[in-house]
Amino acid sequence: MDTILILTILIVTAALAFDFINGFHDTANAIATSVSTKALKPRHAIILAAGMNFVGAMTFTGVAKTITKDIVDPFTLENGTTVILAALLAAIVWNLITWYYGIPSSSSHALIGSIAGAAIAAAGISALNYGGFIKIIQALIFSPILAFVIGFIVYSIFKVVFKNSNLAKTNRNFRYIQIATAALQSFTHGTNDAQKAMGIITMALIVNNYQTSDDIQTWVQFSCALAMGLGTSIGGWKIIKTVGGKIMKIRPVNGVAADLTGAAVIFGATAIHLPVSTTHVISSSILGVGSAHRLKGVKWGTAQRMLITWVITLPISASLAAIFYYILNLFF
Repeated sequence: MDTILILTILIVTAALAFDFINGFHDTANAIATSVSTKALKPRHAIILAAGMNFVGAMTFTGVAKTITKDIVDPFTLENGTTVILAALLAAIVWNLITWYYGIPSSSSHALIGSIAGAAIAAAGISALNYGGFIKIIQALIFSPILAFVIGFIVYSIFKVVFKNSNLAKTNRNFRYIQIATAALQSFTHGTNDAQKAMGIITMALIVNNYQTSDDIQTWVQFSCALAMGLGTSIGGWKIIKTVGGKIMKIRPVNGVAADLTGAAVIFGATAIHLPVSTTHVISSSILGVGSAHRLKGVKWGTAQRMLITWVITLPISASLAAIFYYILNLFF
């Protein structure tokens, strides 16, 4: 078995591991509001999320193609195999660190930062595809802002529409609606997040001359969808606790507004083939809803801690990837 094949197998394995970790790290965000309001029992929520993530991941491939070619050019990437493996290892390490401490950081930021950091370590800043990379960064920055604004607007509309309704009855009805919105949000999560691993596997296949186009092969799509679904089935209780309770006290009507907002923004990004951070989008939608509900009710300390983690994820993951690249370069 030649070295290129061994390294390709390692990359595929690491990418699926990243997708699995992403499943229990990020998917918790998609069901956090429904669990915290008791609309769904934790086990039922996780089963629902796992299934809907799998379906979502099998539905689209546009984001995967963006990851494959818009950060760096896989057809000209110098020492591409080592770059990709280093990027995956860095993203996995950062995801595990933030999961351990219950911090809802972004797997998307971690992966994109890692690819950029490893590529720069290999070939300098010119290795980046500036146009594509800036477009992705813009999507990562503006999507949570958009989610905050839409969440604020959606809940403001809810307050006007249901201002004369019986609170207990309204919340009971919205608890049922939350089952559907949790499913929708899990589906949209799958349409965007699972594709990132598909993109990096395809990048490796191109770099190692196993394919000559950016088309996503069926086995790649299925294996990534399965890894995401299995990861989701493990659950991410620490992240659920942070997103579902430490940002604000969530009631069913808040949860529905936040779920609808998150799903709309994530699916909108998927439709235009842009990767976004589901963590950022969902957390920001909750912040927007919370601000519309009662500004003082939002636990801004938790929001600040999350924001700091979001800001530092790109440079830290890029630095980790560069370190991994230099270490791997000693052996390959």
